[in-house]
This record gives sequence, C-alpha cells and structure tokens, in this order.
Amino acid sequence: MTLKIPTIAEIKEKLSLPKPWDTVVIFLLNILIAIPTFLILHQNLIELDWIYNLDRILLFILLLVVIQLILRMLKTIIIICIALYLVALIYGTLFGNYGFYRVFEDYRYMIYAMSEDPYPQDLIVAKLLPFPNKSKIIKSVDFTNPKVRNFALYATTKHFRDVKGFNQNRKMIQCFAVFKEIKNNWNYVNDPKGREYIAYASESLQHFSGDCDDHAVLMAACIKAIGGTPRIIHTGGHLYPEMLIGNNSDLETAIYLIKEVLFVNESKDKDIHYHIDERGNIWLNLDYTAKYPGGPFMKEEILGALTL
Repeated sequence: MTLKIPTIAEIKEKLSLPKPWDTVVIFLLNILIAIPTFLILHQNLIELDWIYNLDRILLFILLLVVIQLILRMLKTIIIICIALYLVALIYGTLFGNYGFYRVFEDYRYMIYAMSEDPYPQDLIVAKLLPFPNKSKIIKSVDFTNPKVRNFALYATTKHFRDVKGFNQNRKMIQCFAVFKEIKNNWNYVNDPKGREYIAYASESLQHFSGDCDDHAVLMAACIKAIGGTPRIIHTGGHLYPEMLIGNNSDLETAIYLIKEVLFVNESKDKDIHYHIDERGNIWLNLDYTAKYPGGPFMKEEILGALTL
C-alpha cells in the first residue's frame, strides 16, 4: 500500500471555504478588521479640512478595498487563520487578560464612540491601542503600601476636615484633599535621559518629584488607598489621572464643592473638565497642571484609559 501525497491543488481545495460561505466570512472579517484599523488611522493621521469629512470617508473605503483584496488572496488558508484566532481568544479568556468578552467590549466601545460627538466634555474613551507600560504602572500603584496609605490619611486630616453638611460625600472630599496636598508639593522632574522611568507611588513620596506618569501613579495610588476609584489616561506622550465621580447628580455636587466650598479662588470663573465613559460614568480631571480638581486638560485626545 502506497502513501498518496496530496497535491497542492488538493490541499488548497481542502483548506478553502465552500461557496458562498467564503464570500460571507471574508466580508465579516473585513468589517471586523477595518473598523479598528480605521479608528487608529483616524487618531494618528492629520485630518484634512474637506467638506463632509470626505477624506475620512475615502480612507475607510480604501481600507475596505485593500483588506478585501488581501483576505481574498488568503482565502485558501482562511480556516487556519480563524482557528488560530479562536485559539488565541480561548487562551486569553482562560489564562490571559484579552478574551472573547474584551473583544466584544472593545467593539462595543468603538461603535458607541462613533455614534457620539467627541466634544471635550463628552469624550468617549475608545480602547484602540495598547496602554504603554501597563504592567509597570499597575505594579507601581502600590496603594496598600503603609507609606502611601499614611500619606493619604495625613492629607485628609490636613485639608477639608471641618467641612460640614456633606457626610454622604466624605470620600469625594477626602480625594480632593489628596489632590490638594500632592498639588501643593509636586515638583516636575524629567526621566533619566533615554529611559522611561516609572516610580512606585511609595518612592515618589520621598521627594514629591517626577514626571507626568509618576504624578499619575502617585495620585491614583493615594485615591485608591482611601477607597476612591482612579484611572490613568494615555494621550500619547502624556499620562494623567482622573477620579470617578459617578452620575450627573454626583457631578453637580462635585462642582458645587469645588467652586463654592473647597477651591473657590482657584476655580473662580473657570470651567470644570471631565469625561463621560461608555457606561455614563463621569471622571474628573486631576492632571498635575490643574490648579483645582476638574481643571483644564493638558491634552484632550485620548488613546487609552487604565482603570485601577
């Protein structure tokens, strides 16, 4: 009995999808690939001042055509590509951080973002790109370190301790106290030349010095140490912290506290700056350049958000 070696044509036929399913699968893959690719290009390419945003419409059409051609060239191994993709997602779901649920969430965020007007006060955060130094930042936010916890407690006793009538907003006021203490002491210092250095929050407490990512890490760790919910925003070349405020009613309370009680002089005749995420949660800007919680953004463009 001789072993028959399949020809290239036979292998190609076995790995090909039957018609018309090949066209359907290729079209669906085209859409799934084109949407995030378009949004990444939209974020990073200069927008031309064309009527009706024709430059972006043509860009999306060009992407669809190019991806369609590439997928049709690869359709003989499309089954293998899909299988590898599913295996990667299954592994991510069971053992990693990126699985089926994250894919669903990311596409939902992107579609939601495309349906909204991205005004600065209304910006929807689209998770398009990997968050830079994510694992280092998470490790650096050492909010359980006694030094971080004790500093946060010290800030809450030093500032706004005697504010009356807002017991239900105690945590918000204490987070604002942390902001004030760090703001009053922070000294901006660049990283070592040619190196991205991310200091632990407990390390930054020694001299209250560092660059924007060190400030963001320290602010996030101290807020988390007293029960608040922080996140760090990545804008490309800049990181800054935000704190979760809640819903519109909570925002009204925060604005009143900032402008009428806690930061009256700093916020006089100034706007309060915040972002609304895809779930309707409101996040207040705490950048080191802001003189009060909700101060002006240093950079409005958002490339990623890391909730801690």
